[in-house]
Amino acid sequence: MQTYPMKVLELLTSTYPGAKCELVYKNAWELVVGVVLSAQCTDKRVNMVTKELFEKYPTIQDINNLDIDKLKEIIRTTGFFNNKAKYIKKAAEKILLDYKGIVPDRMEELLKIPGLARKSANVIVSVWYGKNEGVVVDTHVIRIANLLNLTQNKDPKKIENDLIKLYPRKYWERISTLIVWHGRRICIARRPKCEECPLNKICPSAFLKK
Repeated sequence: MQTYPMKVLELLTSTYPGAKCELVYKNAWELVVGVVLSAQCTDKRVNMVTKELFEKYPTIQDINNLDIDKLKEIIRTTGFFNNKAKYIKKAAEKILLDYKGIVPDRMEELLKIPGLARKSANVIVSVWYGKNEGVVVDTHVIRIANLLNLTQNKDPKKIENDLIKLYPRKYWERISTLIVWHGRRICIARRPKCEECPLNKICPSAFLKK
């Protein structure tokens, strides 16, 4: 018999067959910059900013050489631009000095790079390198995993551990990406579209937040 968590995965997969990371990037470095900028900012806005940034400064060396005030000016609309600019500059320097300009593919190494916490490192490992080292837990995953009773925790690390226990490793990237897509399209925090939701017959929170 199919378990409840796997039924959730099946329904989301059929609803969003093309679900993928919505940041636009050409290489691992561009993805690093994208995830740093995405903190408290929409992917749509980040993609607008990185398009301009990488057209002018396409390589990690270019960013390393870029004046930080110029970088702040370009990324200003993503919010928290002072800290984000510092992280991006320090990340470029770290990757050039310690990893010969190549973004590492191991979680423990990625976590040494300024600006990358576990969520961001998980994105890079799973999306660019295709490795399931963990589950990406963002605000959508925190909220929807709780609504679906896939967890009863609010702490991202505890939620990640709960989802790891519920899903085989090969689905770790999928379940996170699918939940994010669902949170952006149907299970919207302020106005969930329960009547349109493919999970409304099994979700314990269906129609409760209207």
